[in-house]
Amino acid sequence: MKTLTQKILASLVLCLVLAATTIGTAQAACLSPLDAQKAAESGEIKSFDQVLAEAGIDDSVKILNRQVCDEGGRLVYIVGIFQDGQAQNLVLDAQ
Repeated sequence: MKTLTQKILASLVLCLVLAATTIGTAQAACLSPLDAQKAAESGEIKSFDQVLAEAGIDDSVKILNRQVCDEGGRLVYIVGIFQDGQAQNLVLDAQ
């Protein structure tokens, strides 16, 4: 029962975090997944794996979602993660 409660709470926290990020980045233009992949392949942005490694995010962190968005003229990865029972969004430089 405790595990189910933790999962439900984690889901609620994730929804709140994602909603807050969506509100905060509503003005940001995001690339489609295909365009983000092409940008990484062409070298316009760093690969997702490289960005994770540079940020010190290892395989123990569950990646919930990711987007590449223009934030103030700079491309960033907005990454939803779940770690240590907490969901959060990270904004990581893609360039």
